[in-house]
Amino acid sequence: MIDSHHPRLALALGVSVVMALLSALVWTSGYRQALTALAERSASDLALASDRVSTQLQIYREQAVLVATHPALRRLDEPVGRSAAQALLREVADKTGALDVFYADTQGQVLAAAEGVAGSSVARSDYFRRAMQGAMGTEARVLAGSDRRAYFFAAPDFGPDGRVRGTVVVVADINLVEQTWRGSLPAVYFTIQDGQVFMSNHSELLFWQREPNGPGLRSADGVAQPLRVRHIGGHEIWQQRWSPYLPTQALHLGIALPAIGMHGEILVDVSPARRLAALQALAMAALCLAFGTILFLVAERRRTLAEANAVLENRVLMRTRALSEANQQLRREVREREEAEAALKRAQADLVQADKLSALGQMSAGISHELNQPLMAIQQFAENGQAFLTRGKAERAGENLSRIAQMAARMARIIKNLRAFARNESEPVGRVDLVQVINAAVELTETRLRDYGVTLDWQPEASGAVFARGGEVRLTQVFVNLINNATDAMMAQQERRIMIAIDTGPRLSVTVRDIGPGLEQPEKVFEPFYSTKAVGSSEGMGLGLSISYGLVQSFGGNIRGSNTEQGALFTVELDYWKEEDAA
Repeated sequence: MIDSHHPRLALALGVSVVMALLSALVWTSGYRQALTALAERSASDLALASDRVSTQLQIYREQAVLVATHPALRRLDEPVGRSAAQALLREVADKTGALDVFYADTQGQVLAAAEGVAGSSVARSDYFRRAMQGAMGTEARVLAGSDRRAYFFAAPDFGPDGRVRGTVVVVADINLVEQTWRGSLPAVYFTIQDGQVFMSNHSELLFWQREPNGPGLRSADGVAQPLRVRHIGGHEIWQQRWSPYLPTQALHLGIALPAIGMHGEILVDVSPARRLAALQALAMAALCLAFGTILFLVAERRRTLAEANAVLENRVLMRTRALSEANQQLRREVREREEAEAALKRAQADLVQADKLSALGQMSAGISHELNQPLMAIQQFAENGQAFLTRGKAERAGENLSRIAQMAARMARIIKNLRAFARNESEPVGRVDLVQVINAAVELTETRLRDYGVTLDWQPEASGAVFARGGEVRLTQVFVNLINNATDAMMAQQERRIMIAIDTGPRLSVTVRDIGPGLEQPEKVFEPFYSTKAVGSSEGMGLGLSISYGLVQSFGGNIRGSNTEQGALFTVELDYWKEEDAA
């Protein structure tokens, strides 16, 4: 007879194994992800520390270049001149915090110095030899007879003949440079070309030596320090016990600093990453344990719930079938709504384009006249120019050619505006020059206004462009509609005038005002098919203002109509264009 405890034991062992495997996988994955995030932050910290060191040392570099051109260094062959130069160098060192500032001749002899930390001769120094070649010389070294660290910047001093006649050396105090960033970051240290730790925010690492054939450091007395290196997910982990102030397990990163001849390295404690991974693994273990407990309880109650489960499955099946049918019906309704919405958008786009073409139809006769008149003038000027050339009057022929060019430019501008106005704009909302838009609308309606004797008062902004948020073609269509409607409203009277103005107050707005009879029902002028024109009129179907209303609303603006003491006033409110809109 089989023991009934065996299935329970097998289930418990299976859950335990799965829990252990999943927890291990979660810990590994979480640890690698945490290391990646830690590496990104550490790289930023190392770059910040490196930039700070480079910037602070750059100050002394520029100081050396500036002092090298000072006139007080031109009379060092005289005792008085040397005394003045020494006073200048001491003043520069005191004001800038430099460890020393001195001047050496071409033989390396120090002629004047603020402190004299380099001795009487620097002829054997690498920075001096580099400066004698006409370049900026740099060198990091520990001053002889002390453990004081200094960084030398040697700027060549060129004579009138272009040759190097000496060098100005500025000595930066590394202790002073370290004070601004010590303790603000994880363990950071910088090594010079021979591998010695020259700068660090942990003083116990100073003068340690980098291992020549691998990672790690040797102490200042040359003793190799124990180090275990592991690579996890492409990251280098150092395990060491060099100092109680350094992390036992640390992420190691490095960066080359050729500008100052150093190599920066950082050691960041990985304990937070390990704790985060452990928390994730514990959460997974708790989840597996909860799942195993639920599974065990379900297995225990499986027998007693078998019949109820069968009934429930039958009910679920019926309910699922009903829900599936309802879901299909809902999908059909959603599809129909989407098709209807797409059809509505296409109809709206076609309606906007039709309104533009209708406006072009109204202006077509005048535009043809505007194009025909320059063509005839071009023909006349061309014949006159040919005649003048035949008679040898090149100057008069040139005048006719200039007039032909002006006529052609006017025709090109008219055609450009027509093409821009007639195209079906699909560009998104962006920055629009409102003055240019109104100028284009005025130019498109200029012929019609002149034919009907309408006086247009429009003065562009004296300050230049006014940038608004909108679409150039669609805004042009709005103002063409407003100008044409104002013209139509004044057809029954002798005096006809339209005033256009831009208000650049807190809310950007454009007003279009006429001196006609005004609006009969201002609250209805933007309703589709509302029109005060006679039935059967060829002037439109009452859709122009409705379309204009929708276009301005799509830009986030507003348009409203009202009556004044004489005539109607339409106000188009728009948003100013801001740089954050582009972002």
